[in-house]
Amino acid sequence: MKSIAMRHPSLCVLLLTLLAACTDRMSPSDDRWGRSGELIAMSGGEGGARYACVSCHGARGEGNGFDAPRLAGLPAGYLQKQLEDYALGLRPHAVMRDVARFLDSHERVRVANHYAALPVPLGPAPAAQAPALYARTCQQCHGADGTGTPQGPPLAGQPAFYLAQQLQDWQVSKRRNDGNHEMLKVAQALSGTEVEELSRFLARLPPRPAPAVH
Repeated sequence: MKSIAMRHPSLCVLLLTLLAACTDRMSPSDDRWGRSGELIAMSGGEGGARYACVSCHGARGEGNGFDAPRLAGLPAGYLQKQLEDYALGLRPHAVMRDVARFLDSHERVRVANHYAALPVPLGPAPAAQAPALYARTCQQCHGADGTGTPQGPPLAGQPAFYLAQQLQDWQVSKRRNDGNHEMLKVAQALSGTEVEELSRFLARLPPRPAPAVH
């Protein structure tokens, strides 16, 4: 008895062609079962629940008010860059390094897009008037109200402890993952008192969605 391949060679060629076409259409974003950014954030991806974003940053990306910042509504490009920098060791943090390394580049994009799309938890308190220190050192890149610009991420409403910690990391060159080291220069010019003043001021500002980039 002849096999199907021998009796219908044209059918086999057609099937092989279709299989090749399907394979070609599979993009890298189809890997890991096509998990959404939300699912990765909830589950921790390949790292498991121990590395789930929600365990520190909250179910809605609101942060923990201490050392885990708000992620909701931050620009997707900024979030993606931070994950890449954590994975490469350009932004040192033992836990976040492992979190980022358990994600491939496409999963980092999905997670970043997920948090960028979440609504910003708006603060009820009115913003205090920006001190001259903030206007001189931060306003140009982070905006007059701390909601960010294309050059710098939103800072308004982030935990004071987290903000101070980041400035201190910049001061000692532990963190140096900005393009032109502008933050390094700004932070190293601040005194300890000024770091505290800026951190407390920004933490009191009501968070707002980042301005759209056109």
